[in-house]
Amino acid sequence: MIRRPIPALPSPDRPRRIRRRTRWAASAIVVLLGLAAGWARAGPPFLTDDPVPVDLGHWEFYAASQWVWSGRAAAGTSPHFELNYGAAPGLQLHVIVPVATAWEEGAPARTGPGDIELGVKFGFLNEGRRRPEVGIFPLVTLPSGSEERGLGLGHAAGFLPVWLQKSFGPWTTYGGGGFRVGPGEGALVLGGLLQRKVSKRVTLGAEVYRTHPLGDGPDQTQFNAGCIVDFTERHHLLLSVGPSIGSDSRMQAYAAYQVTL
Repeated sequence: MIRRPIPALPSPDRPRRIRRRTRWAASAIVVLLGLAAGWARAGPPFLTDDPVPVDLGHWEFYAASQWVWSGRAAAGTSPHFELNYGAAPGLQLHVIVPVATAWEEGAPARTGPGDIELGVKFGFLNEGRRRPEVGIFPLVTLPSGSEERGLGLGHAAGFLPVWLQKSFGPWTTYGGGGFRVGPGEGALVLGGLLQRKVSKRVTLGAEVYRTHPLGDGPDQTQFNAGCIVDFTERHHLLLSVGPSIGSDSRMQAYAAYQVTL
């Protein structure tokens, strides 16, 4: 799942020229595209991630779409593709390639390649009876989308988090946080999640994900509820939705079909 701060979408109540609309849409989509997207195989469909890498030699593939909207404006991916691979014991390689879309009332929608996300997840402490599992998951966003069309940041950015996880029977909790870095991207991010396997095929969860800019700008808090449905051991449906509270009110939604190999 793509992980960056929840974007501030343009207000539909004030007319703007197309150029200013494009800049607002750019801010919206490129921020969304890094929001930060398994469970106890965790992460998607939530913003909060887990410290558990994909097992050695195994793959996770997601065909997903993620959107933020407010009033008569929206930004999202249509779709994005995520691939995770267990390259070594305790080491996972990660890539997201998005098709980005930005739209607001009164202006044509823009669609095209978005910013690519690369990452490496490294689990360095296994879960014990009283000890949580701990790992790091640094991410880098490459400026492959068009900033002019509102589909990319126009510069590289990074996210440097530490994640922890602990399980208690059918319950699992994970969380942590880190720093976003890059021009205009500096922020402290904290997230926490609780989930429960309610049946053989269904797991439910809820999270709180908070972004505190290190410079000017308001804090933003995202609340999400989500579920994962295991059709088989290899095929899964992942969903989440929730509101964001901060400089304005908006909603986030995520849907993905996951294949694990």
